[in-house]
Amino acid sequence: MFKSMFPMATDKHKIPATVVLMRKTMSDYNDLGDWLSGPADTIGEGLGIQKVSLQLVSADKTEDPSKGGKVGAPVTLPNWNTIDSEQLYGESKFNVNFEWNEDFGTPGAILVRNTHHGEFYLKTVTLENVPGRGQILFVCNSWVYNHKNVPGHDRIFFANKTYLPHETPEPLRKYREEELRILRGNGKGELKEWDRVYDYALYNDLGDPDKGSQLARPVLGGSAKYPYPRRGRTGRKPSKSDPNSESRDFPELPGTMYNVYVPRDEQFSRLKKSDFNAYNLKGFLHDIMPTVQAIVNLTPKEFDTFKDIDELYFNGIQLPTDAVNQLVNNIPLPLMIKEIFRSDGEQLVKFPVPQVIQADTNRPPTAWRTDEEFAREMLAGVNPIVIRLLKEFPPTSNLDPEVYGHQNSSMTKQDIEYNLDGLSVEEALRTKRLFILDHHDTVIPYLRRINTTETKTYASRALLFLRGDNTLKPVAIELSSLHPEGDKFGAASKVYTPAQHGVEGSIWQLAKAYVAVNDGGYHQLISHWLNTHAVIEPFLIATNRQLSVVHPIYKILHPHFRDTMAINALAREILVNADGLLEKTFYPGKYSMEMSSEIYKSWNFLDQALPNDLKKRGIAVGDINSLDDLDRLLIKDYPYAVDGLKIWFAIEKWVRDYCSFYYKRDEMVQQDPELQAWWKELREVGHGDKKHEPWWPKMQTLKELIESCTIIIWIASALHAAVNFGQYAYGGYSPNRPTQSRRFMPEKGTPEYAELEKNFEKAFFKTITSQLNCLTGVTVVEVLSRHATDEVYLGQREPDWTTDAEPVAVFKAFHDRLAEIEEEIISMNKDKKLKNRVGPVNVPYTLLFPTGEVGLSGKGIPNSISI
Repeated sequence: MFKSMFPMATDKHKIPATVVLMRKTMSDYNDLGDWLSGPADTIGEGLGIQKVSLQLVSADKTEDPSKGGKVGAPVTLPNWNTIDSEQLYGESKFNVNFEWNEDFGTPGAILVRNTHHGEFYLKTVTLENVPGRGQILFVCNSWVYNHKNVPGHDRIFFANKTYLPHETPEPLRKYREEELRILRGNGKGELKEWDRVYDYALYNDLGDPDKGSQLARPVLGGSAKYPYPRRGRTGRKPSKSDPNSESRDFPELPGTMYNVYVPRDEQFSRLKKSDFNAYNLKGFLHDIMPTVQAIVNLTPKEFDTFKDIDELYFNGIQLPTDAVNQLVNNIPLPLMIKEIFRSDGEQLVKFPVPQVIQADTNRPPTAWRTDEEFAREMLAGVNPIVIRLLKEFPPTSNLDPEVYGHQNSSMTKQDIEYNLDGLSVEEALRTKRLFILDHHDTVIPYLRRINTTETKTYASRALLFLRGDNTLKPVAIELSSLHPEGDKFGAASKVYTPAQHGVEGSIWQLAKAYVAVNDGGYHQLISHWLNTHAVIEPFLIATNRQLSVVHPIYKILHPHFRDTMAINALAREILVNADGLLEKTFYPGKYSMEMSSEIYKSWNFLDQALPNDLKKRGIAVGDINSLDDLDRLLIKDYPYAVDGLKIWFAIEKWVRDYCSFYYKRDEMVQQDPELQAWWKELREVGHGDKKHEPWWPKMQTLKELIESCTIIIWIASALHAAVNFGQYAYGGYSPNRPTQSRRFMPEKGTPEYAELEKNFEKAFFKTITSQLNCLTGVTVVEVLSRHATDEVYLGQREPDWTTDAEPVAVFKAFHDRLAEIEEEIISMNKDKKLKNRVGPVNVPYTLLFPTGEVGLSGKGIPNSISI
């Protein structure tokens, strides 16, 4: 279909054109073949046997309708070998002239053939002074490999027009259909780096059973027991020990971050790759962590006091000189090492100061310990999407009593009524002033297994009361274990209530720490990984498989998928895999991903819409259809909800105005074959384990299209930003959000209780995250919280993304509205009446501030899930 044709007999006109591309650099080289390709291409160019050629394709003229539009004479890029060194490592511009006559009509596409050994990145082709048409732009943004990688096909790039399928000029339809067929692939074989194939697979690559049964993990997806969203297919061979699991026997490729297949156009840019390598989790896992572990083992030491851990940030922790020298000398990319492991003779481990203790002048800091801050972070911290209205007291469980026995709460009125500002429990329920952070039902099914590991923890419920100033105060925490005689005997629970002094105050601080451990694990596994990274990947795959690049829905969604497949592939390699950083760091350990599969069973696409989420959690009374309905929020000073709704309705308006421009009637949605194929595949394959759920939109109306696109953009941008970029601000200080607990609550009459009475700080640090896991966890969340140098924020996109004036205008209005929201957030953060905006720790809520800054800025909404 894409085979070149060579007509065009006349030479009446020359159309000047500029071709902008980037050649490969050393950072793009993966192996010896890459290193040799450059010299080979240079020689081939000199001999005239290896060129890059381009041909115009007519959008309105054809010689044979079955073969598509008329194809012009080829032109080759001149002077490939004379590009100066500055251009070589950046953008290179080539000037060419295409032959054209009136019989050719309007250029609508370009065929590109690369006969070089090495690939190049084609950015744009701009035709100037096309008679009667003016300038025509082709936005390509794609790596072009040797044409033999897809035998018989040249690459096709379309002019920067937007077409619904039925509006596509007849001469271009074959090209549009064939391009999608190539992107879908044939579902067979191992995918290679030059393949441009988007396909689905189960999460069967997390375990590594060939290295031992302790690294085996269940396959997630494809079963009622372990449902899961699909991930990108790689086609790697099965493991030897388990034919249902994909082998993790992949080679370490020098110069690349990806040891598994990721479509080349989905990989990090050079600048992003450079940033990520500088703060390299793979380097930490493979090179740094073993050395740190050896140091800890040789000089066994735990944090004994808050002053000890504060040294990590303010002064640094002394390490043995020889160990640090070995560490620094062994790391090839030392930027992160130089920042964390100082080599100035002092041999200190030192991290940036997290925001949660930055403004606290006390040494050690104490504001984070307050009950007010503990509760505020449920509204404005890194996991503000779990707290919900309590509708009945005592709290109840949805677990099957036939399996788990009695799991309802053991809290009593006497536990909390004295602390409800004069209200009875019934009055507090009736006036909707009791809220709960409930990590009971999610933990109980795994608790017995988790507690056979080094982790020793509880399922938890934290009850909170809404005060008159719109702040929350915790009034009770319930910690539950399973009955020692078996699950069916129910929970063994104990209720703790606030105390400030003595051993009771120490026990209360420990109770809050156990809640934070549960909340931290839920945040990382569910709020962050599952509900953003994992659920969005099928949308990305389906969009590339079923929607042409000239389709309006592709154009609105594509910026919100940037880097997502790449970061998810890296996560499967080093973060969420068996014995990966997440299992090493967070309390569920080897059961982490299995737990996320269990919670995916209750995932509902429509519930991801912020107004629906707030209503479901009881935070909003009735529907929130616009910002005029903000008074329906029960907690008026709820920074995540207030800022989030501003962002949500800005996105919704942009999507509504954009989609309404292309779809004038519901029938146009129903009759769009690409759109219908996209939605069908997304439901039945991408999220195939939930294909029978009744809540899926039917995609029969414009309203359903607007709603679905708004949810997708919200998840990929604002929701991810809200639960990701505050990780270091709050979790970088381990006592505030410990990732593990290693001892149970001390009981009276035990040595542990006596130690707690005598030395709270020592007992506290013996209970929460160990020193080694603290160092690991802090490093992980620091990397994940950083904004990259090339970040593209919500309301930003490359110019000339469409030639349609009205969509450009409504996108400009969207950008301007986001700028207004920034000013509104700044103003609210200064309002002393809004106590939850900054809290006792004096950390302004900026996680939903639309624009951000490079590094640990704690603000900014990237377009996509790119870290």
